[in-house]
Amino acid sequence: GCRYHSAAMQIIAVSNIKGGVGKTTTAVNLSWLAAEQGRQTVLWDLDPQGAATYLLRGERNDRASARKLVSGKRELDELLTSTMHPRLQLVASDPSYRDFDIHLSARKHPTERLLRMSRTLREHCDCLFLDCPPGMSLLSENVLRAADIVLVPLVPSPLSVRMLEQLVDFIAERRWLDLRLLPFFSMVDHRRSLHAALIAATRSQHPGTLATELPYWSEIERMTIRRAPL
Repeated sequence: GCRYHSAAMQIIAVSNIKGGVGKTTTAVNLSWLAAEQGRQTVLWDLDPQGAATYLLRGERNDRASARKLVSGKRELDELLTSTMHPRLQLVASDPSYRDFDIHLSARKHPTERLLRMSRTLREHCDCLFLDCPPGMSLLSENVLRAADIVLVPLVPSPLSVRMLEQLVDFIAERRWLDLRLLPFFSMVDHRRSLHAALIAATRSQHPGTLATELPYWSEIERMTIRRAPL
C-alpha cells in the first residue's frame, strides 16, 4: 500500500467508472479555482474525447501520442500549453489516448508509469488535475496509483452509486490506504424524492461523501457554448 509522491505537487484526479456524471465540468472549474487562488496548476486531459481541452480552448499537440509518453520519448512538461487563464496550463488530449492501456501493458511496473510521467511537472506545478475517461482500465489504475485525492462525481442514481462501491472495493483490494476518495453529488434536483433518498442512503454508507452538492443547473450545460469555466 506504500506510494511515493512529491510533497510539492498535489495530484487530484476526477474519476468515475460511469460516464456523463460531470467529471470534466468538475476538473475544469476546480483547476481554474486553484489557479485563481495563486497555485501553478496543470490540467491533464486524459480522455481521448478531449472535452476539457475543448472547454479550455486548447489544441491537439501532434507530438503528444500515448506511445511516446509511455515510452519516455516525450516528457510531459514538453507538452504544456497556456490557457486564457493565468497560472492554468493544459496538457491537451490526444486521440491516441484510446490506446493508453496497450502501451502501458507493454512496460515494466505498468501501474506506476503515470506517476513517473508526472514527475517532470514538479518544477512547474503545485496542483495537477487529471480529467479521466470513464471505465476501469490499466490507465484508471495508473491514475489511482498516482493520485493523492480522487474526486468522484456521482449523479443521484442507483447505477452511479453502484460504481462508487466498485471503486471503493478496487482500492481496498490493493490496500491503498493513504488515497483520499472524496465522492460528491452532481446534477442534484431536490424536488425529486428519489434523489433525496439516494443521497441520504449514500451519505450514511459513505461518511466521507462531501457536503457540497452541485445542482442540476443550465449554466453548467452552457459551459460548452461559452468554452470557459463557470
